[in-house]
Amino acid sequence: MLDIAGASARRMMNFDQSLLWASLLLLALGLVMVYSASIAMAEASRSTGYRAGYFLLRHAAFVGIGLVAAVLVFQIPLRWWQAAAPYLFVFCAVLLMLVLVPGVGRVVNGSRRWLSLFFFNLQPSELMKLAVVLYTASYAVRKAAVLHGEQPMRDSIVKGFLPLFAVMVAVGGLLLMEPDFGALVVIFVIAFGMLFLGGLDLRLFIMLAGMLPLAMGALIVIAPYRLQRFMGFLDPWSDPFDKGYQLSHALIAFGRGELFGVGLGASVEKLMYLPEAHTDFLLAVIAEELGLFGVILVLALFAWVVARGFMIGRQAARLDRPFTALVAQGMAIWLAVQALINMGVNMGVLPTKGLTLPLLSFGGSAMVSTCIGLAILLRADYENRLLLRGYSA
Repeated sequence: MLDIAGASARRMMNFDQSLLWASLLLLALGLVMVYSASIAMAEASRSTGYRAGYFLLRHAAFVGIGLVAAVLVFQIPLRWWQAAAPYLFVFCAVLLMLVLVPGVGRVVNGSRRWLSLFFFNLQPSELMKLAVVLYTASYAVRKAAVLHGEQPMRDSIVKGFLPLFAVMVAVGGLLLMEPDFGALVVIFVIAFGMLFLGGLDLRLFIMLAGMLPLAMGALIVIAPYRLQRFMGFLDPWSDPFDKGYQLSHALIAFGRGELFGVGLGASVEKLMYLPEAHTDFLLAVIAEELGLFGVILVLALFAWVVARGFMIGRQAARLDRPFTALVAQGMAIWLAVQALINMGVNMGVLPTKGLTLPLLSFGGSAMVSTCIGLAILLRADYENRLLLRGYSA
């Protein structure tokens, strides 16, 4: 009996250890840096009770919840997620609607993005990113014959692409009403990236690739505050005390860090100069305190996690598991796009946008949904290895 239990336990540990350790290292670094970046704000704020460790304790709690959720989710076979994907997507869409209901959705800094659930605020757009990965993979598998161009172009558009496009436009409309332009960009890139990897007709994809930048540009121009952010991004030093304030201080943090940083805890920009230092601009604090080498470490860890996601997806495709392949690649796209946008904003390569750095930044909903996504990715690898060893997944 003990031998059987031991063999079962060893089999459950048969997954990509390097992916797990890279993720855990990012989580550990995030705990240290969130504490370092938030001390000044926590000590100066009445809402935190002037406690230096306020954000650290909350962040640690969310990391703990995320890890527990990940362990539970790892036990769920991918075929269950395939069956549940449409229902999960609808559930998350309903949550996005509830956010917009006065008295239900919570407004912070002019944006209505949260649902207040007693001891924490739920951000449905973070859960929607996970739901979009699963739903798009499910949809692409069900509509494979139509999307792959095996039928006339008209059928590919009407029967394959347009239904998903209509659903994504509806979700995008809900996100713009919050507003949450950053989540909209991430979700659209996830969906269309997965459709491309799933075999979307190349002619249709090229047409979309040309239209999406125009649509994004129009959304920036028609919203005055987005246009102001874009102008501040083009020349943050022209108005460093208003439009270019966040970016200018982020760039100062990068400049002060140089190669090896000023030392852990010694950042000046986190002392109420850099807004949202523990969330959107955590990488700037890392750059200031740990220097270029700290930033390279973060980049290397993310690159490994993303690369392993695509490798796991490729292995699943070879095993003729299209849903698993698309889910793994979708998770990789999600992490890569969100991390690149956050890093680009911190470095002044992209306009300022409120997106957290996955696994590192403070944020409960983002932390838990990302941990769940990584657990699904590890499960995909686990099932691949079972099949390669002759076991049933």
